[in-house]
Formats: sequence, C-alpha cells, structure tokens
Amino acid sequence: MIPETFRDSPIPRDRTWLANLPAAIEHHLDTWDLRPDGDTRHGSHALVIPVTRAGVPLVLRVNAPSEDVTAHVEALRFWRGRGTVQLVDADPTAGVMLLERLDLHHSAVDLPSEEAMAVLGAMARRLAVPAPPTARSTADLALARADSLEPDWLRQSRPFDRAFLRAGQEAVATLVTTDSTLAVNGDLHSAQVLAATREPWLTVDPILLRGDIAYDLARVLWTRLDDMPDDAAIVEHLHIATAAADLAPDHARNWTIFRAVDYWLWGLAAGLTEDPLRCHRLITALT
Repeated sequence: MIPETFRDSPIPRDRTWLANLPAAIEHHLDTWDLRPDGDTRHGSHALVIPVTRAGVPLVLRVNAPSEDVTAHVEALRFWRGRGTVQLVDADPTAGVMLLERLDLHHSAVDLPSEEAMAVLGAMARRLAVPAPPTARSTADLALARADSLEPDWLRQSRPFDRAFLRAGQEAVATLVTTDSTLAVNGDLHSAQVLAATREPWLTVDPILLRGDIAYDLARVLWTRLDDMPDDAAIVEHLHIATAAADLAPDHARNWTIFRAVDYWLWGLAAGLTEDPLRCHRLITALT
C-alpha cells in the first residue's frame, strides 16, 4: 500500500513516522470503516489511498503530522466544500484526512494555459466569502515582507537589476493595507485544482487567508509560465485570470509583481534554478 517511490524519496522524512505508517493506515481504515479501492498515489509529501465506505468513493490522505496539515484541515472545515474538496473526517494529530474522491487523473494542469487561467480566476472568486477574523491578513503578510526586500537583495549581492527590486517595492507599498475581509486561498495553482462532479473543479490543500484575492495570481502564472511563449502571452494570461476573478487590473498587477520579486529572492536563497528565471520573465513582461 506504500509505494517504494514514496519510501525512497530524497525528501527528508521522519523515519519513525515512516516505519509506523502501515500500522497507522490500518488503524484509520478500521476506525473509519474503509475499504481500499485502487492503487495508492503520492506526491512529494502525502499518500493518497482510494477507499470506499458503504459504497461511497473517498480517499484517505496521509501526511506526516505538521502545522501545514492542521492548516489544511482548518481551511477545509471553513469552506465546507464550497470550491474545495469536501472534508469527511480528519485526525490532524496523525496527519490523516478522509476526503471526497475527485478525479485524481485530471487537474487544471491538463487544460490549455489560457483555459486554466479562467478556471483559477473563477476559483479565486468562488472562494471569496467573508473570512474569519482570525485568518492571516494578506496586507499583514505584505507589510511584514516590504522592509526586507532590499536587505535580502543586498545580502545576495544584488542578484538582479535594481529596477526589478524597485518595481517590487513600489507594488508592495500599495498592498500593505486593505479593506477586504474576503477569504483567500494562499496556495492556488493548476495542480491544486482537480476535476470533480459536485462542481466542475474543486481545490485541494487550500491555505486560508483574509484580504485581497489577487494575492496568489503570481503563482497562478509562474506555475504555467513555460506554456506562455512571450511577454504578450504573459500579459494576456494575467488579463484572463484577472477578468475571471473580477479584479481591478492595476491591483492584480501589483500583487503579481510583488509576489514575483519576493519569490525570486526566496528562490535564489533556497538554491532554486528554474523558478527564479520564471520570475524574471514574469516581471519583465509586466514592467
């Protein structure tokens, strides 16, 4: 039930958790009266086991326990299936969730990039219901990062032209306050939106924030940037996503530029090679 490719992954794992994983899976199968129903799939961090209960198709999703898992459970409980996969049951302390089964073979990655932009923009708007006041604010996240952009740029020996840094600084200055109290998914991209039957598309692994739903448009774009041949295509893709989300174009552009500069610096510090190049392309197209 646990693929060798998951056991042998180069991603660091808690070896005790991995050793106890078969018993933990059996425990939750028994406790929730589940029957395995197909091949186990996995990403970098989670196992997804197709199961049924009383004939209803579901999936058992198993991660190492973490704050991220707890945050995903809280987000799914908040949205209660509106634009998101339905949470049926959860044991956050064990890193286990029981979820409705979506089409595990068909995500927005399979769509042409223009169509994916429309789907993800509409999804951002679909999730934009009044958020709980305890959710982290996008404005607070922008404010916390605003003053560290230049020190990070200097610390990394000015890794790109100051004009790009300045564009990020000018953009974030417009984002550190907001009147919006809408719910925002802080991890929105094509691979996280799966085909479904209850709604045409549903989001998995959301992160609940509060504020500007344009927050993650940069990720929406940079995860599909290789499908965009030139600057004009990048601008058009942003326009499609912005229109589908019913957002002010200048505000959406500012969020995209700021998040791209932020991620560019973070990616360089983390030793990434491809994503910083995508950030360069994205910002060049928008400035």
